Amino acid sequence: MNSTKWVAKMKNILLIFQLFVLPSCIFSLDTITLNKPIKDGDVLTSSKKFFALGFFSPGNSSNRYVGIWYNKVQEQTIVWVANRNNPVTNTSGLLAVISHGGLVIYGNEKSTPLWSANVTVSSPNNSVIAKLLDTGNLVVVENNGKVLWQGFDYPSNTLLPFMKIGLDRRSGLNRFLTSWKSQDDPGIGNCSYRIEPSESPQLFLYKGQAPFWRSGSWTGERWSGVPVMTKNFIFNATFVNNEDEVSVMYSIVDESIFSKVVIDESGIVERSTWHDQVHQWVKFWSAPVEQCDFYGKCGPNSNCDPYIADEFECKCLPGFEPKLQHEWYLRDGSAGCVRRKGSSVCQNGEGFVKFERVKVPYSSTTRVNMSMSLKACQEECLRNCSCMAYANADERQGGNGCVHWHGDLMDTRTYSDTGQDLYLRVDAIVLAQYAKKSNGSFGKKRKLEVSLISGLVFLLLLSLACWLVMRKRKVRRSRDKFPFSVTTTPSYWEDSPARTDIDESRINSDLPFFELSTIAKATNNFAFNNKLGTGGFGSVYKGVLYNGNEIAVKRLAKNSGQGIGEFKNEVLLISKLQHRNLVRIIGCCVQDEEKILIYEYLPNGSLDFFIFDEAKRAFLDWTRRFEIICGIARGILYLHQDSRLKIIHRDLKASNVLLDSAMNPKISDFGMARIFGAEQIEANTNRVVGT
Repeated sequence: MNSTKWVAKMKNILLIFQLFVLPSCIFSLDTITLNKPIKDGDVLTSSKKFFALGFFSPGNSSNRYVGIWYNKVQEQTIVWVANRNNPVTNTSGLLAVISHGGLVIYGNEKSTPLWSANVTVSSPNNSVIAKLLDTGNLVVVENNGKVLWQGFDYPSNTLLPFMKIGLDRRSGLNRFLTSWKSQDDPGIGNCSYRIEPSESPQLFLYKGQAPFWRSGSWTGERWSGVPVMTKNFIFNATFVNNEDEVSVMYSIVDESIFSKVVIDESGIVERSTWHDQVHQWVKFWSAPVEQCDFYGKCGPNSNCDPYIADEFECKCLPGFEPKLQHEWYLRDGSAGCVRRKGSSVCQNGEGFVKFERVKVPYSSTTRVNMSMSLKACQEECLRNCSCMAYANADERQGGNGCVHWHGDLMDTRTYSDTGQDLYLRVDAIVLAQYAKKSNGSFGKKRKLEVSLISGLVFLLLLSLACWLVMRKRKVRRSRDKFPFSVTTTPSYWEDSPARTDIDESRINSDLPFFELSTIAKATNNFAFNNKLGTGGFGSVYKGVLYNGNEIAVKRLAKNSGQGIGEFKNEVLLISKLQHRNLVRIIGCCVQDEEKILIYEYLPNGSLDFFIFDEAKRAFLDWTRRFEIICGIARGILYLHQDSRLKIIHRDLKASNVLLDSAMNPKISDFGMARIFGAEQIEANTNRVVGT
């Protein structure tokens, strides 16, 4: 009898142990099973401890919700909520996987769920688990690996890296963000952030049913209405628009960096990044911010320009006038503009005027043709009298594709140094006025130019004579100094004493030689938008070769302090060096007076960009700094001891250390480098060089 009582007592103790002790062990894992639900007070964490899931109470509320938050961020930041509109009113909540595969939340009443993610297993014999991934995604998975349901398909107010928003055209599932009702209530609020799946899809921010802000169309690498959105080492955007889906997803390069996009209760969308050093979320970008950000601020057929000092920011587009002039005087442009009376833009001598640096408009009807050139785009728009404007659909590689707008043009605004070119349809009168303006300055200067022509002719002849003399001397010097050329004409080099040097350089360098036309095409003819930076040597441009490889093009300026000797030194020296912490040279080009080096493209630029920038410096935590230091040290050790040649760099500084996409350092700029003998430990130089 005593033995029976003892066994019963031990069973009770074991039950208590299972209920109160084991959960702390079980729920340090990342899965929920049929026999292991989560009770209020339990916390589930992802495998790398990036995210946690459990019950929480927002703000001053006592209601309980199942949510996901950043586990490694001191400030609890909720990124997803399950039972947004159906809270548990006490601490009796339970999150469980049920037999047919659903995920449910129970309150006091265990027979009726407060919230459920209903799914159906493909076979009754398949078991199901719920798993919290390191991306913050809660998934319901069969034992065969098939995902039956995922939380990323039902976002709350937060967009995480690798979470899509947009429309799945096959299933009809539309993923979008919705604000909380308040800081105390995560229920579905009044504001939403979604993609409008039109011919030219765009992100819209809504308050209720009214548009509040618009991203502009996708231009190939960014939204036209988000100037700060560029590819960088933190996150990149992927936009998809095909027959299956229209969506955008932000990926993150370094999983240790925590970033989020949140829409708040007031209708502000903000991207922020967690900074461990200051223990807070730091804003990277938000919208709307200024008056011209608000959708329809100036009404239809007008443009909002925030850079006009002390003037009304709303201006009618060329050929239009205010619809309600008295409201315009009161600085209320919401009624917009209409075509001027008597204006004719249909087969009556009309044309197009160029409107620069703008967020292209939104209209009721938009037509996109990615195979059409800009000229064909203009001709097609001109033939259709309802076509109000046109532009390139994609701004990469100088622009390609075509967009036509029909109907009223909404939400156009000006930017100071970004934006697109928009071509607006105007009547013959406005077209002539713009042509006169563009030629006006030329006409005013015409008389002055004519009066000075005789003097200029004399100066031109004198300059030509001086140039010929200098050219002759330069050619004479180049026969002894010019290292190699692959593009000069044979007649020039036929008797040149440097010909032997050319052939020897080609053989010894093992380096591809590029035609100037190839490099010009890769950099869009050295376009300003492709320029990465400028130094004493000249400029560096980003380019894309015919095979799609990204390159960095170092174009030596004619007045550069880096002479032909340094240029040859860098080409012949770095081509013989191969190390993961040294920048890799792809080839070079020497044609006419152009001297160009082609390197691998390193997207994060130079180390000084991070060290001397207050905002970017925060991304260099001590772990990353130590890794960069070790990488530089490995590169120096290779140069000094492990390479075939003993190399002293002589110009090592932060601006000459480049960072790849994973923030690995690579030493660059070997123009000042010097080869030492195997046993040599010192040398003298006749001039000041490097650092």
